[in-house]
Amino acid sequence: MIKYKPKDWAGKLAAGFLKNPLTPILGVALLLLGFISLQVMPREEDPQIAISGGAVIVPLPGATAPEVEKIIVNPLERKMREIKGIKHIYGIARDNVGIVNVVYKIGERREDANLKLYDKVMQNMDNMPKGTMQPLVKPFDIDIDIPIVTVAFYPKNGTKANYEKMYSTIRELQQKINAVKNVAKTTLKGSHKPQFNVNVDLGKLSAYHLSMGQIMKAIQSVAVDVPDIKGRTKDKKLLIFGIKNVIENVDDVKNIIVAQYMGSPIYLRDVATVKRGIDYQNFKKDYIDMRNKDGKFLPEKEQVTLTISKLAGTNAVFVANDVEKLLKEYSGKLSKEGIGYIITRDYGKRANDAVNELVHHLVITILIIAGMLIFALGFRESIIVTFTVPAILAVTLFVAYITGQTINRITLFAFLLSLGLLVDAAIIVIENIHRHLHSHDVDCKDMEELLVEATDEIGAPTNIATLAIILTMVPMAFVGGMMGSFMKPIPLNVPVALIASLFVAYIFTPYLSLKLLKKPKHKHPHCPVDKEAK
Repeated sequence: MIKYKPKDWAGKLAAGFLKNPLTPILGVALLLLGFISLQVMPREEDPQIAISGGAVIVPLPGATAPEVEKIIVNPLERKMREIKGIKHIYGIARDNVGIVNVVYKIGERREDANLKLYDKVMQNMDNMPKGTMQPLVKPFDIDIDIPIVTVAFYPKNGTKANYEKMYSTIRELQQKINAVKNVAKTTLKGSHKPQFNVNVDLGKLSAYHLSMGQIMKAIQSVAVDVPDIKGRTKDKKLLIFGIKNVIENVDDVKNIIVAQYMGSPIYLRDVATVKRGIDYQNFKKDYIDMRNKDGKFLPEKEQVTLTISKLAGTNAVFVANDVEKLLKEYSGKLSKEGIGYIITRDYGKRANDAVNELVHHLVITILIIAGMLIFALGFRESIIVTFTVPAILAVTLFVAYITGQTINRITLFAFLLSLGLLVDAAIIVIENIHRHLHSHDVDCKDMEELLVEATDEIGAPTNIATLAIILTMVPMAFVGGMMGSFMKPIPLNVPVALIASLFVAYIFTPYLSLKLLKKPKHKHPHCPVDKEAK
């Protein structure tokens, strides 16, 4: 039984866990929680930064750019200034439309910012000039606007791209990728949609006394969706029938009647040639440069890029792996269609490599600390202190996981930054235990009492020293702007790690010392005389 009565909570923790059978279970549980947290925590290369903003688009048909600026953009900018948290406002005036871009201060909640922007526009609808169309409020979302995976599709064997075939095949693949868990947004860049192209012969148009307006109206009259018609009969039965699409192939377009001439219909084929092709009005083209095994550039090829973004706070590694797995499953069909692909951006792999590299450096640092402690304290003492490091990191990782943080370069940098500080408490405890083990009255104390007393003695100064270090990290939490948001994991994780280092040092250092250290034996033990006992 321990006779020494601890005064500080350091000694009370040591006494409570010293011979408790749950102490080793607690240690193993902490290490397992840390390992699981490291595996399941969302991995990103850089931390999430809350950036909010949006655009208000106000159409005013028939108005010139100066008019739009005066009656749309300027009044709207003044109203936007009434919203708290806005940093910048950029107004753009063009013929027929005004655009006001709003950027909030970094750190503003995106949902709240979008709601305030929409409310302010709706509150001032009565101030809009006559003829103004319904404003469009389009907030931007940086969480899903930045892709984590980009895939370039190109025709194999140097053939010219068949955009119609590529578009339909890639669109089918895009739909499947959209169904992958935690995929938020996919877009196609450089693609050309299939369409019917009508090339009007101006000579024939003049011969039939027709105008381009007549041609356009004739095509538009049939290029609309015709809905199903529903009705009820007299005997209460539901009648449903549909109308077949007017345009299904090139011949349907050619047979459109554009006018009547002397009682005879004039068809579109009489004044124009119709072909099935791609949207030639889209002049954008993307090319990809690749190298062969010798490092020489191959002839550039036309390509279509598919971008994939993830949901905020999800694991970039898992999402990227799931997308790549689906691409491999679909590669057979792509190859059959003569389409090759190459992944040009893999944010998941970069994030995973960055995290693994820092974890590797973390392990090396722990081993270096262990090696230094062997010469300073001894082999067994070094083992005790070295154990506390992964235990502290495990607690910190678990707390970061349950608070919704991601593991990234800055999070691991915070661990590396605090690594030297984490062993301070354990070293102080083990050094005081070592001193007590070599004191003149060591033979007169039980090992358990000695460990509790040694831990209790250094409790108060160690607590104050750790608190002082924590307070040096607190001001970093109040740094604003981009730098404050980027470095936020440091003031969030370093104090947690330092507090965890105290608990781990006070609980596990005495326990491991009891298991690994022994009192030296003296031939002539000297105990002070207990006068009361005498």
